Amino acid sequence: MSDAALWAALADPHRRAIVALLLERPRPVGEIVEACGLSQPSTSKHLKVLREAGLVRVRQEAQRRVYALDPAPIAALDAWLAPYRRLWNSSLDALGRRLDDSEEPLPKD
Repeated sequence: MSDAALWAALADPHRRAIVALLLERPRPVGEIVEACGLSQPSTSKHLKVLREAGLVRVRQEAQRRVYALDPAPIAALDAWLAPYRRLWNSSLDALGRRLDDSEEPLPKD
């Protein structure tokens, strides 16, 4: 699994929707097809990209293929984003303090 493959897999909005669905719980392909409103072949292609990027795992249950998120790549992305999150949080905290300091009481009627 490469960083480029992870980012490329998550660049597509349909694949992000599939990841969001799988965040709730593992799902068989049929449920993913129905929830996403895509054709079965299109959904299978998206699942293949996610699987090859290491974002999802698949297991066979009788006649069904059930997909689940693999948390390890998500954790790796989270770790990569951590320094940026600190930057955003400190900027948002500063904005919040600035807004708190500049708030004027509402005039009483």
